[in-house]
Amino acid sequence: MGADQHHDWRQLAESALDWWRDAGVDTLVADQPRDWRTPANGPAATGPADAARAGAAKVADVAPAPPLPATLDAFAAWRTGPDAPEASWGAPLLAAEGDPASDLMIVVDCPEGDGLMGGAAGVLFDRILGAIGRDRASIHLAALAIARPIGGILPSESEAELTTLLRHHIALAAPKRLLLLGKSVSRALIGVDSVKARGSLHRINLEVVTVEAVASWHPRFLLERPSRKGDAWKDLQLLMGGLR
Repeated sequence: MGADQHHDWRQLAESALDWWRDAGVDTLVADQPRDWRTPANGPAATGPADAARAGAAKVADVAPAPPLPATLDAFAAWRTGPDAPEASWGAPLLAAEGDPASDLMIVVDCPEGDGLMGGAAGVLFDRILGAIGRDRASIHLAALAIARPIGGILPSESEAELTTLLRHHIALAAPKRLLLLGKSVSRALIGVDSVKARGSLHRINLEVVTVEAVASWHPRFLLERPSRKGDAWKDLQLLMGGLR
């Protein structure tokens, strides 16, 4: 005849509840199911309000970053210390060079050769400075990254922090003009690489000061593409137009 198909659903429900009660589950803790085998970081949220409070508690647990040094000397000391983002890269940390009070600040992407601007690129850099009546003692030379990363390519996850530090450095130095050498520097401060930024005078708002900037080719690029030296000369003329 087969099994009896008539069930008492109330009795079945009570039987199921009895089973859970015997297993130790005697409290309703949430409207949605969860995997109780996964360790929880804290009390389970029982609703939107509890979830919001839990999120706020997590934010409160994260200590705010200490403010950056407010003077150029203090910042320079901090920038080459153990708290610098590049300290873990395994390469020397190179401080900015030249005159921090100069009206012209030149920014490169990272160290080159045996310094911020060394090797063959450094030789060409000195010639470029001479062409505009400058030398290394009369400019302020800085880098987006003060240590050379592997392969000379800046880690993408470091770009935002390095940009913040560079903007702070420029604001403290407050030069009249900036010369940005290389795609990554132009992208960090202007928002586009030097291919698109070249040929125009850009104004960079640093909140406490606004600085005019010209983007151009890095000397190492000019060594590879000598035909672009004419472009670089035009950039230098644009740069010096407001400094002479």
